[in-house]
Amino acid sequence: MHVSAGIDVGSGAVKVMIFRTAGGAGGAGGAGGAGGDDSMLAKVSSRIRRREVAKVVDEVFHAAIDEAGVDEIHYIATTGEGNDVPFATGHFYGMTTHARGALFLAPRSRAVLDVGALHTRALSMDEHGRVLDYKMTSQCASGSGQFLENIARYLGVSQEEIGPLSLTAANPEKVSSICAVLAETDVINMVSRGITTADILRGVHESMAERFARLLRSLQFDGPVFVSGGLASDVGMIGALRDALERKATQDGRAREVVTHEDAIFAGAIGAALWGGFRYRKLGQDAAWSAASASAVA
Repeated sequence: MHVSAGIDVGSGAVKVMIFRTAGGAGGAGGAGGAGGDDSMLAKVSSRIRRREVAKVVDEVFHAAIDEAGVDEIHYIATTGEGNDVPFATGHFYGMTTHARGALFLAPRSRAVLDVGALHTRALSMDEHGRVLDYKMTSQCASGSGQFLENIARYLGVSQEEIGPLSLTAANPEKVSSICAVLAETDVINMVSRGITTADILRGVHESMAERFARLLRSLQFDGPVFVSGGLASDVGMIGALRDALERKATQDGRAREVVTHEDAIFAGAIGAALWGGFRYRKLGQDAAWSAASASAVA
């Protein structure tokens, strides 16, 4: 048994997951899926906001070490924008880690929709977490978590309220533009016209979901779609995505199940930790990070 850490540095937050790994990196029964021997020891996340990224990484990593109660980590794997973390053992591409993390959390999933702070990507994968194909939204941020957060801030709604409010909408008012700036202008106009907050949020969710559904429909896969990233806990967005995929299914008969998990925000960090543990067992390392050498991390 070995201990590995996954550090996912995103545009909006840093997530760290520490695992005790044992199985291979293959299918659901290998590196942590149903029936696997891998186990989570700690999970910690923190928003970046205006703080220095390196400082947030250091704080979150040490908080995870304390929570896990371990003195030695055999492999520290980074993903996302974490390729410059000085104490990391190795780095893995984000789509690879999100695929592996999704497979751990939902072994039946065969696609991932990762909704990040600044962009969204969809990927298909096989039963071993190997990425087969992928699509991404354009650079415009209207299909991202940051866009929705900006809209909620303007409407005076907390992030925890977004999803539940959206589900109460009676007459959703869709955002017409895919440009974030123009979409925000649309929302301002809706407020001036007296459209309710719930209907505006549901409309934004539906506009985003239509874009996400198009990404997913362009991929070939047979199994559930796992939603990861910061918006995975937004029940309004999940509901809108399910509705959008159901509407498209009536057109071509290709139904898509949507699943997520309470730890979906950690999917990238989970995948990094699992792949890191697999690489350690396959290749071995000269030395592991230990509490005694913590000064090298500080």
